[in-house]
Amino acid sequence: MSTVLISVFCSDRPGLVAAIAGALFDMGANLGDTSFAMLGAGAEFTSVCELPAGMAAAEVEAALADRPELAAAQIRIRSFDLDAGHGPSGRITHRVVVSGGDRPGLVARLSEVFGQFNANIVRMDAQRLPDQGLYVTRFAISLSDRVDACLATVANTAGELHLSCQIESA
Repeated sequence: MSTVLISVFCSDRPGLVAAIAGALFDMGANLGDTSFAMLGAGAEFTSVCELPAGMAAAEVEAALADRPELAAAQIRIRSFDLDAGHGPSGRITHRVVVSGGDRPGLVARLSEVFGQFNANIVRMDAQRLPDQGLYVTRFAISLSDRVDACLATVANTAGELHLSCQIESA
């Protein structure tokens, strides 16, 4: 069995996740950590997968490329040589949602705060919601040291940018 990183990028359309996951299931691949996101008018699917013994990355790529939903998709499959399991810094301890008007540097400023407190960003998602006039950024973090100070600094930083901040323990 080999572990690979599968990346698919294409125009967004309904049924993409079903098409990709279905093709991988049909091949006997086992999905590990997986994410899917719309990025503008595009969509990105990324997954760490275990392939059945003897299955080559080229076979997987060809099977995905044959799916009509993935016409013109950019498909990349490469060996995943890192540990597919999460260490302690992958355990989500808090979720932070910052929202309001779009502010240049928002992600950079908040990421710097997390770095100052040795918090690991496990997941991050940012979206413009133009119909609501909002920019929403969500962080899932692993934080074990100086928790209260870190979370207070995050909330203060959001406040300085005139943004709302919601924090919850995981």
